[in-house]
Amino acid sequence: MRLASLLSLLAAAGLIAAEGYTDTPLIPGTTWHVHDSTRPQPPRADAAKLKCNEAAAPAGAVVLFDGKDVATEWESDANKSPALWLVKDGAMIARNNGIHTKRSFGDITLHAEWRSAEGYDSNPKKKGQGNSNSGIFFMKTYELQVLDCSKTDTYADGMTAAIYGQLPPLFNACLPSRSWNSYDVEWTAPRFNADGSVASKARITVVMNGVKVQDNSEYIGPSSHKKNPPYAKHADKLPIALQFHGDAVEYRNFWVVEKK
Repeated sequence: MRLASLLSLLAAAGLIAAEGYTDTPLIPGTTWHVHDSTRPQPPRADAAKLKCNEAAAPAGAVVLFDGKDVATEWESDANKSPALWLVKDGAMIARNNGIHTKRSFGDITLHAEWRSAEGYDSNPKKKGQGNSNSGIFFMKTYELQVLDCSKTDTYADGMTAAIYGQLPPLFNACLPSRSWNSYDVEWTAPRFNADGSVASKARITVVMNGVKVQDNSEYIGPSSHKKNPPYAKHADKLPIALQFHGDAVEYRNFWVVEKK
């Protein structure tokens, strides 16, 4: 059997992605290319264990979105079109451009709930990276992918809860389209030496809908498309950013607790 035919069969079975690349750089420490279409898909989590965690913000938390107001804590990434995201029915809905927090953060516990854009589940043109794409960028640099992978598959290092372009999640823990999903995150910022070299890399633990999908996972560097740039020294604290990728992804109940 020709390789192309074999890959098509594996993609049809959901064992590898139907989209991706094999001509991008290798991810350091692995045999996989960035966004490798042949990288195996993670197993699907037991559906009976999946439940959106609607945890209320604890005492001392910084509430970044309370269901009513975006402007207090967020500002636009754009200079020319600084429109903030729409607020409707207790959610902020991505539009126009990305946004980032006015405050800066280092090590944090983060809770966020998100759901896919309305109508995309029934649109056959919206699949893979086009199916409700967004992302949470810690320190405006290190992405935790937001994507609707409840039915559609994409390259493993770009699917829901992936360290984008680097590491797939342990499980596909997506609930059905238009369901609310929860991320509970422990984020550890990178540390740099005085000469700019890396003293310790960024790390992340993610529980999605009650299932651990990243376990103290290490970022090899900043997040990027089709490449893996090296670390570059930056401030100890920077804003959190939310990506607008053309899809009206919704967020709610978004809060952080700063670690001392």
